[in-house]
Amino acid sequence: MNPIQKDELYENISQFLKNKGIELKEGSYTKGIHAGCSLLADAINLSQTGLERAKTGIEKKFDQVRQVIHQKTAPPKPPVAAARPPAPNGKPKATASAKLKSKSKGPKRKR
Repeated sequence: MNPIQKDELYENISQFLKNKGIELKEGSYTKGIHAGCSLLADAINLSQTGLERAKTGIEKKFDQVRQVIHQKTAPPKPPVAAARPPAPNGKPKATASAKLKSKSKGPKRKR
């Protein structure tokens, strides 16, 4: 939103009243109306600035909340398998579990 100029509000009110048949002539009451319009314009401008600042702050906090929720609800990452270095002869080492599996076939039966 563009800021409201202090005289702009008074001019618009003067024009509105003029269209309704009331003309503001220079005097003590018009100075009071002009001062009131100036204060109102300042209040509107300051509140608009504050609202924009609050909106920015709230958006930052929402982003932080979303990030925390995402971190807490995201599925766990699968464990990374440790890379085993190859054996010196170029063949991969047989692990202890692989050795057990090959030996645990049970006794051989004759047919």
